[in-house]
Amino acid sequence: MKYLISNIVFMLLFSSMSIAQTYKNPLDISFGDPYILKTSSGKYYMYGTGGVKNGFLVYSSSDLKEWKAEGTAYSNEQKNAWGEHSFWAPEVYEKDNKFYMFYSAQWKVNPTNELEKFNIGVAVSDSPTGPFIDVSGEPIFDPGYPIIDANVFWDNGKVYLYYSRCCYKNPVKSEIADWAKWKGIFEEVEESWVYVVELKKDFSGVIGKPILLLQPPTQMNTDEWESRSVTSKEVGRRWTEGSVIFKKNDIYYMMYSANNFDGQNYAIGYATSSSPLGPFKKSVHNPILQKEGLVTGTGHNSITYDVANEKMLCVYHGRTEKTGHDRMVFIDEMEVLEDGRLIIHGPSHAE
Repeated sequence: MKYLISNIVFMLLFSSMSIAQTYKNPLDISFGDPYILKTSSGKYYMYGTGGVKNGFLVYSSSDLKEWKAEGTAYSNEQKNAWGEHSFWAPEVYEKDNKFYMFYSAQWKVNPTNELEKFNIGVAVSDSPTGPFIDVSGEPIFDPGYPIIDANVFWDNGKVYLYYSRCCYKNPVKSEIADWAKWKGIFEEVEESWVYVVELKKDFSGVIGKPILLLQPPTQMNTDEWESRSVTSKEVGRRWTEGSVIFKKNDIYYMMYSANNFDGQNYAIGYATSSSPLGPFKKSVHNPILQKEGLVTGTGHNSITYDVANEKMLCVYHGRTEKTGHDRMVFIDEMEVLEDGRLIIHGPSHAE
């Protein structure tokens, strides 16, 4: 009996450890905004911000643990390139035996010399390793303000593009903005917001007008974690960005990141809706991933699945004392509990 109990305790401890330390975090890949595509063949390809000028690198893996550098997947040194610099947040989707990369960059068309003239484009390739070539010489659409962080979602025969309006020139009235001005910290507080718009099925443009889905709270004591970049006197901006959506048990889950991507308070929350077009309600359990122990700056995640397609995995970037200011890739298990709550078993750290 004693032997049986010892075995049970060991199994429970091993199970707990296997959840917390599924992958040796951080991976030896310095990416911001990491995105992992699991292809129809079962092989994995990772893309992210950084590592090459004016483009994107790609890594491949068969098990999510050992990764091979495959070189540059996208470069703006091509005839259709519309981006000038600031190439960020690539996501790649497999469709009809082709691969489509959605990404953000500074648009060359900038007659008023805006500091942030960011937009979203799409490039196509016959291979997940590229080369990806822009489908046209311009972004998908121009909403009249800078946008980043594309996420594409198919639902009931329609295609939706989720994106974030940049903070740039978007000062917003709120209690936190009034507080920051009263304290003499910041004259104004700019914000970024998450929108959705329907995409044409060939990705050549959009259908209808964008719908606002998520933005920072207007009250001081609501979702306090989303205002820490301001309350810590770091910067006069509040972000709602890096959205990624999935559907589970007829509920649409939108994960998003808040606070400064370049700071320690970057963190992940989520909101739910009965429709991909919202309205979305933020979880009372937010944030579901934030700095802990030696790991800080945890955010801008994507979602993939393990080799057996049984476990949902959260792919995100973070920093450690050892890696310094470089953003590194982390992978941890995530799951939807029976009560509908979304949790991430992280940040785990194996250094």
